[in-house]
Amino acid sequence: MIRRPLLFIAASALSLVASTLPADAREQWTKTEANRWYGGQPWLLGANYTPATAVNEIEMWQADSFDPVTIDKELAWAEQLHMNTMRVFLHNLLWEQDAAGLKQRINTFLTIAAKHKIRPVFVLFDSCWDPNPALGPQHRPIPGVHNSGWVQAPGAARLADTSQYGKLEGYVKDIVGTFARDKRILAWDVWNEPNNGGGGGGSYVETPNKKVLVAGLLDQVFTWAQVQDPTQPLTSGVWTGDNWDKPETLDAVEKIQLARSDIMTFHDYSWPETFLRRAKQIQSYGRPVICTEYMARGAGSTFDGSMPIGKKMNIGMINWGFVDGETQTRLPWDSWKKPYTYEEPTVWFHEVLRADGTPYRQAETDLIKRLATAPKGVVPADPVRP
Repeated sequence: MIRRPLLFIAASALSLVASTLPADAREQWTKTEANRWYGGQPWLLGANYTPATAVNEIEMWQADSFDPVTIDKELAWAEQLHMNTMRVFLHNLLWEQDAAGLKQRINTFLTIAAKHKIRPVFVLFDSCWDPNPALGPQHRPIPGVHNSGWVQAPGAARLADTSQYGKLEGYVKDIVGTFARDKRILAWDVWNEPNNGGGGGGSYVETPNKKVLVAGLLDQVFTWAQVQDPTQPLTSGVWTGDNWDKPETLDAVEKIQLARSDIMTFHDYSWPETFLRRAKQIQSYGRPVICTEYMARGAGSTFDGSMPIGKKMNIGMINWGFVDGETQTRLPWDSWKKPYTYEEPTVWFHEVLRADGTPYRQAETDLIKRLATAPKGVVPADPVRP
């Protein structure tokens, strides 16, 4: 009884959006096209990836700190786990600083990833953590604090200044356009958690009127990307709330995300029963689904709890964090208020591997490999359990 009005409203929103698209923009994929694309993919499995040597996405990609040696080493570890994708964040300031150099480094990254049979999902913008990004050397991690160097894109000042949107348009069109037919790329995630206030446990001042500004810009970002006619799907994942199949509960940003995404993506850092409920809600749209963030052990989201559900439902699974490093996301969110400077948390929050490539928990990596090598939709029995 819920799905019919949901699909009607989503279709109506899409019709309104489509009527404003430039004549040369490709249309949103139909459900048939999206599901045909997904049917040609393996079961998608990977992690949100920043090399252990980078504190954030700017440090990952800037010329002076780009680290292909570490990337090659770590993606080799991912290949050993049979991971086939990584979700990787870009930043508009990098393009403004050196568009040609950024594209060259992206190409280098793609060459390394392809060597290890990994096709990344690139994220263009992000609403999380520090709202004041800056180029140049990035500050070192704050001792004991989770993701203490991560920066938003485009950032508060740029988001509020519509006269600068032309640069954002140039960034999206150039990056997506350059790689629009590159088979080494899996998908484009146009904006990570766009309606996120920022986070940081009060460490950052929230951007005034942020959600309204983002709602106005997000629609344009989808259009700028569509105009480049990419062969890869576009998406932006919903992440908050628990009523994604109830249109009356959606905010303006979520309505755009759900109306314009070629494939559906979502985040879940909760218990398996919540993951299952949210997964069913997002699948009600009739499009392929990828969970692009999950696995926060201290919050109840684990490989053991969520990944088998995703495998059974043929939902791609991309956890947060891969190798412990400068982002310090082994530490929990509450470290923003009480830094873990005297002792480590009892349980790591994120990350799959220690800095030397050994598993944080062997049973987890065994599970990853077991599910990755099983046929689609099949969850093999755990040999440890009777």
